[in-house]
Amino acid sequence: MAMHIFGGTVAQAAAKVTDPQFIRECTRRYRTIHGRPPGEEEVRSWVNSWPPLLEVLIAAELSELHLLLEYELPGTSQRIDALLLGHRPRTESLVAVAVELKQWQYAAPHDAGSGMLHVGKREVLHPARQVGGYVNYLNEWVPPELHLDVEGIAYLHKAPSDLIDGLRELQEAGPSAAYPILGPDDVAPGTPSDQLAERLHCQGLRPAAPQRVADFLETRHRPSLKLLARVADVISGHETFRLIGEQDKARQRINSAIKAARQGHRGHIVVVTGGPGTGKTAIATRILGDLCQDPGANPRLLSPTGTLSQQLGRAVGDSARGMIATLTTRLPRELNKDTSVVLLDEAHRARTGHGWRTTEFPKLLTELVTHCAVLVLFLDEGQIVRPGEGTTVNELRRMAGREGCTFAHIDLPAQFRCSGSRPYLDWVDVLLSPEACPPRWNGEDYDLALAENPAQLEEWVTDHVRHGRSARITAGYCWRWDSPDVPPLLPDVSIPWNDASGEHLWERPWNSRADMIVAGDGVPGRAFWATDEGGEQQVGCVYTAQGMEYDYSAVILGKDLTWTAQGWQAQPGESRDPVMKHLTAEQYLRYALNTYRVLATRGTRGARLYSTDPATQAFLRTVLPGHSDDEGN
Repeated sequence: MAMHIFGGTVAQAAAKVTDPQFIRECTRRYRTIHGRPPGEEEVRSWVNSWPPLLEVLIAAELSELHLLLEYELPGTSQRIDALLLGHRPRTESLVAVAVELKQWQYAAPHDAGSGMLHVGKREVLHPARQVGGYVNYLNEWVPPELHLDVEGIAYLHKAPSDLIDGLRELQEAGPSAAYPILGPDDVAPGTPSDQLAERLHCQGLRPAAPQRVADFLETRHRPSLKLLARVADVISGHETFRLIGEQDKARQRINSAIKAARQGHRGHIVVVTGGPGTGKTAIATRILGDLCQDPGANPRLLSPTGTLSQQLGRAVGDSARGMIATLTTRLPRELNKDTSVVLLDEAHRARTGHGWRTTEFPKLLTELVTHCAVLVLFLDEGQIVRPGEGTTVNELRRMAGREGCTFAHIDLPAQFRCSGSRPYLDWVDVLLSPEACPPRWNGEDYDLALAENPAQLEEWVTDHVRHGRSARITAGYCWRWDSPDVPPLLPDVSIPWNDASGEHLWERPWNSRADMIVAGDGVPGRAFWATDEGGEQQVGCVYTAQGMEYDYSAVILGKDLTWTAQGWQAQPGESRDPVMKHLTAEQYLRYALNTYRVLATRGTRGARLYSTDPATQAFLRTVLPGHSDDEGN
């Protein structure tokens, strides 16, 4: 479903843009789509920026083009200020022109490079770079059968001429030069309409047929390219604009530290934080791709999870596996204090507990700092699922001070998993918090419901797989794991349940623990359970699923986390993880909530939840629609 707060012709928008009622209607539409009202500053930007844009579009005789305001990019929470749709005669293509609107009257260069600017106290992307990210993202998402050509401009309707000139100078070199920066002088009254249209990249555009517009709005956009399927291209340096918004800012901030190290100023710690699906791993692999183009580089991409490093290793090929490794308790070999850049993904899984500390700080992390020029950590404190693992931004900041390193922290607010549904992730965060009081889920941008039994879960997963989608079942670690590493696997996950037809027993094996790509008999090894054919026939755990994604996620909550009149209660005795069983209920609660948050956020398009505890299942019925409520969708 296309997400925008206004859709209609330019003329229709121009006729009502100055009417306060129109802004109120857009505000209501925004709340409906996003589950929260827009901020005052955002509404103010609509009031200030839409009229100048529409005035120019009317003057350019583009009144019949279709206009979308606040168009949300498919699969993300990033929004394009305005998107124009039309077509050029004698071509099959539908043309989309992305317009970024800015109210800036000043901006200053940034020491991170030409792609970033200072506007007041904020660090922001260069507008042309921002537009370029949107254009390339749309090119990746829209199905080729729509024959869409995407272009983009930035319009700074209050900017003085010297600001426009400065921005243009910064974009002269590089791919962002393809996206014009327009100021008031470029669209001044009296400018011929054909010149205005050309400057807006709308020259020759005519209204698109209503059916073409409808096809664009109604098409099922491709999900974002699977991270691991594109790593090879990243490493080969084939990407231009894969990262957008805060992701691109993070990349430039990291590159700024790398540049300083190359100039002889060593000792930098950069921390990138963000929730599930915000693109932490995408940034890490892109930075590695950048580094691999420098013949003098000595980079490493490390992850405490073998799943991620094996998946990346397969994607980039054997020749690059020396730079991509699983980090356990020992550093990779041949790091160089002067040249090595270490990217530590999934830093929340690093072994950092008391047994791994010789000082106040984790031994593993301090060793990394002393053996490389730049250490970049990608971290989500909400994904720490075991005692003795993980770190915090505050701890890393203090460690940087002790080690004499510079410190930078970048937080990623926009996310790209769960169909870009910020409301869903916010809802899950509320549901799986110690003081949970979630509203009933009524969102339309993510397929979420309750399953009444494990057979329903499996039926839902099987149906999606049958239709060519990826889907997996995961569960809390509440059942014994007696299977051998290779098939035949034992049905360790065993769940009895009752319905009107009688008693039933659902049994399935855990995923294989084998390290190879295929464990045998069509069963994928553990690192490939989430991506390879056959994985849907086993149940994954948090250690297998963390860091991975698939289209649809079915989650079984075990009796280690139950709902009572006092809220969530942890039952560590129900865990089959020997590390967890000896924790107190209070200690275990944090890890249990984080575990199920991880599992519930693996699906990019939808999820089903089911609890083996009757009281918890009854609670979930009060906040989730039932499985049967959406069978016709």
